[in-house]
Amino acid sequence: MSPKRLQLDELDFQIIQALRADARVAASEIARQTGTNERTVRKRIDHLVVDEVIRLTAVLNPQAFGYVTAADILLDADPAREDEILKKLISLPEITYIAFGQGSTEMSIEARFKDNDALREFIRRALPAIPGLTVTRYALVPRILRNIDEWMPPKEDFGLE
Repeated sequence: MSPKRLQLDELDFQIIQALRADARVAASEIARQTGTNERTVRKRIDHLVVDEVIRLTAVLNPQAFGYVTAADILLDADPAREDEILKKLISLPEITYIAFGQGSTEMSIEARFKDNDALREFIRRALPAIPGLTVTRYALVPRILRNIDEWMPPKEDFGLE
């Protein structure tokens, strides 16, 4: 995906901040907070979605479902089986994140489990059962300090100081 350079401004920044604080906030409330017309706010939100600056979606809390154990797992994937491996990994509900290393056969995944026994079984049995895939190392993640749903670029990226 090639990077886009959009012209964003203070209003876009304020709208995004309001939606990050409460994704259910009404456009009328954002308009009131920003001193802007509600119709303008609605159009800006629509443009932010269409331009793929934001996605309006529900973010689940894994702990609410009992998934209290997280692990970062590094894998080595056979390039000849890449499509097959990706298809299988994407189908595994434990995996929350999948990425390839640049110009290498290394992959990185994050996975969630209800307990350490489930993690152990996943690393010892589920992943090695995928042809062409090798677990190279893993780390238990005792606490996630910031997740992608909490990330925000600096104000300079909005053309603001």
